[in-house]
Amino acid sequence: MSDLDRYLHAATRDNTRRSYRAAIEHFEVEWGGFLPATAESVARYLAAHAGQLSLNTLKLRLSALAQWHNSQGFPDPTKAPLVRQTLRGIRALHPAREKQAEPLQLRDLQQVVETLEEEARQAEAAGDRTALLRSRRDAALILLGFWRGFRSDELCRLQVQDIRVQPGVGMSLYLPRSKGDRDNLGTHYRAPALRRLCPVQAYQAWIASAGLLEGPVFRGIDRWGRLGEAGLHANSVIPLLRQALGRAGLDAERYSSHSLRRGFATWASASGWDLKALMEYVGWKDVKSALRYVDASAAFGSLALAEVAALPGRSGGD
Repeated sequence: MSDLDRYLHAATRDNTRRSYRAAIEHFEVEWGGFLPATAESVARYLAAHAGQLSLNTLKLRLSALAQWHNSQGFPDPTKAPLVRQTLRGIRALHPAREKQAEPLQLRDLQQVVETLEEEARQAEAAGDRTALLRSRRDAALILLGFWRGFRSDELCRLQVQDIRVQPGVGMSLYLPRSKGDRDNLGTHYRAPALRRLCPVQAYQAWIASAGLLEGPVFRGIDRWGRLGEAGLHANSVIPLLRQALGRAGLDAERYSSHSLRRGFATWASASGWDLKALMEYVGWKDVKSALRYVDASAAFGSLALAEVAALPGRSGGD
C-alpha cells in the first residue's frame, strides 16, 4: 500500500468503511446492479427495497454509492433529481418512527451497579479472579459510558496512558479520534467524581484489579482470568451490557449501547441542564442530534406525574 493509499484509508472510519463495502456488495451482488450506475438504476434500486429497508439504511446505501463513484472519478448518480424525488416519495409512502434505544434510567443504573459490586465482593471472597475482573470491568464500562455519554466504539478505544485521575475531583480522558471529531484533532473529556455511582472509583477499582499500566482500558477476559492484549470490539458492548442488566433482573433486550448515552441525556435534561451545556458536554454538533437523545417528557419537570430520579448537583461537568 502506497503512502497515498494509507492516508486515504485512514480518512474513513473502519465502521463506515465496512458499511460502505457491504452496501456496494448488496447493490452489485444481491440486487444485480452495475457500476458505474445510472440515476435510473439507483432509483429502481431504492424502489425495490422501499418498505423493506429503513429510510436511514437506504440513505446509507446512497452514501456508499456516492462515495464509490466519487472515488473512481465517475459522476455521482445519487445527486440526480430522479433519485432525490424517489427518496422523497419513499419517505411519504413509508413513514416510520425511527427506532431509538431505551434510555437507561438512573434507578436501573444503580440496580445493575449494585449487582456488579455484590458479584465483585463474592468473587473476591471466593478467590475467583475471573469473576472479580469481569464484574469490575463491566461496572467501570457502564458507569463511564453513562456519565460521559460515550459511544461503544469510544469506550473500546480508551487507552490507560491517555487517562488522568484526580481522586475526589474527577478524571480527564483523551481520544485521538471519534465520530464527532471529523478532522481527527483529538478530544479531551472530563468525567466527574460523584458521591455514588462514581465512574472514577469504578475505573480505579478496575485498573487496580487488572494491573493495567498502559494499553486498552477495556479488554476481553478469558475463563482463566487472563486479559486480552487488544481492546474490546465495539460490537461486544451490547451483549456485555445486556448480560449485566439481565443478571440485575432488568429486561435486558430493551437496551443497547446507546442506552447509556440516552440515559445520561435524559437525566441531565431532567436535572436542569440546558441544551447548550448538554451538547458541549456530550459533544453533539447540531441540535437535531441532541434532541434525538433527550426524552420530551423531561421538559415537563415537576409537573410530570412520573418523576425522574436525579443525583444532587452537577459535579465536574465540562
